[in-house]
Amino acid sequence: MLSLSGASRRQPGSDMQSEFYRIRRLPPYIFEEVNRLKAGARAAGEDIIDFGMGNPDMPTPKHIVDKLVEAARDPRSNRYSASRGIKGLRRAMAAYYKRRFGVILDPDTEIIAALGSKEGFANLAQAITAPGDVVLVPNPAYPIHAYGFIMAGAAIRHVPATSPEGYLSSIGHATRHSVPSPVALVVNYPSNPTAQTVGLDFYKEVVAFAKKHEILVLSDLAYAAIYFGDEPPPSILQIDGAKDIAIEFQSLSKTYAMPGWRMGFAAGNRRLIAALARIKSYLDYGAYTPIQVAAAAALGGPQDCVDEIRAIYRSRRDVLVESMARAGWDVPAPPASMFAWAPLPEAYRELGSMEFAKRLLVHAKVAVSPGIGFGEYGEGYVRIALVENEHRIRQAARNVKKFLALRTNEPAELESAK
Repeated sequence: MLSLSGASRRQPGSDMQSEFYRIRRLPPYIFEEVNRLKAGARAAGEDIIDFGMGNPDMPTPKHIVDKLVEAARDPRSNRYSASRGIKGLRRAMAAYYKRRFGVILDPDTEIIAALGSKEGFANLAQAITAPGDVVLVPNPAYPIHAYGFIMAGAAIRHVPATSPEGYLSSIGHATRHSVPSPVALVVNYPSNPTAQTVGLDFYKEVVAFAKKHEILVLSDLAYAAIYFGDEPPPSILQIDGAKDIAIEFQSLSKTYAMPGWRMGFAAGNRRLIAALARIKSYLDYGAYTPIQVAAAAALGGPQDCVDEIRAIYRSRRDVLVESMARAGWDVPAPPASMFAWAPLPEAYRELGSMEFAKRLLVHAKVAVSPGIGFGEYGEGYVRIALVENEHRIRQAARNVKKFLALRTNEPAELESAK
């Protein structure tokens, strides 16, 4: 019988007190310092104009909410749901791909619902990655693209992605110099955080490269519906043979203003879909059935709401670019997504994105995300989310104009806010 006394008892400071393995692999949350300042300012009653988190602020279209309420009134809907997604939802997802991209998908084997694309991505990483596997990830990138694999035990090879062309050329170099050879690579266009877009020629090269080197491709297409040019962003699954090696993640969060509903899906390669389904079968019973029913109504119902949401983002983008230019900050107009990727104003570039973001928060009462939080190649930029209305954007620009005029180089006020 084991004793709980003496040498067998763990003491403070022993391994019992150390970080768990997967937690040790995660770096400190780089946005935490800015978030702490933001929370402190709000607790003090200050009005913070928050462009930091990409949290859509628009109401979910009425017909989607109505369908949720209708389904929730059915007592049967309170039972466990389906981890893969109810059949009606998967059929609606397949119909969406056919209508939007001209891609034919089998709802039973090539589509799976997810609790948001972020959950689907992270669980797929768990499903396909063994400790030590090498994965190619763009940098800068949305954090889950790297940390999903890090939590799964993979070795991440960060590939510069300051432009789509640069990313294409760099994955070849990274593949040649990785031991062992990479098992997967990530693509994300329209990009979060950079808002860059690509065409079908880009995906043709990615598919050809991946097949040549026997690499799986994970495409994040969460911003497929938020674009401002004439041509909508394409899907990698439009490329012949892409389903042999690729899976693509979509989200209803931005397209239909449903972020809190946590509904997304993955489509493509049957083996990858099956692997994700296997993992999810042990972890969840799927989203609440009325949410899935409402999601099917969103995908299959009237799409004018999508056009309206896109128009709102376009208008906010234009107001942001114009008003910040008048304030003295050149913010390039993003071609897609709900983000602007802005280089630091000249006078503040030597401070770095984290220090600039903190000073902007303290002195201008404007919150943005420092580019370094998206990877080392994000340094020198901040991400601005289009989640405030036009009046608030103009107010932010007025605050920024005053802030830039100060040329604040002494951290005294900032230090006092810590």
